[in-house]
Amino acid sequence: MCRNIKTLFNFCPPATTDEIYAASLQYVRKVSGYNKPSKANEDAINLAVEEVFIATQNLLNTLVTNAEPRNREIEAERARARNAKRFGLDNQD
Repeated sequence: MCRNIKTLFNFCPPATTDEIYAASLQYVRKVSGYNKPSKANEDAINLAVEEVFIATQNLLNTLVTNAEPRNREIEAERARARNAKRFGLDNQD
């Protein structure tokens, strides 16, 4: 699993198209192994990114939940705290 792809569902405000596109691009790069594809593979990669983008957007538009929407700032702070604990970065300024 690509650790840098962030959860996009159930946030207030909802995920932007830029966030969905970035996640799609990162997923295709991870799966293909290409950060910058060759000219021969560029069209295939671009098509895959577009298809993943559309599928992701459709998924986010159809998912339902009873949970309250998450706050981006609170989730970011929780992630920083987890990383500090995980990587031993407590109390470093």
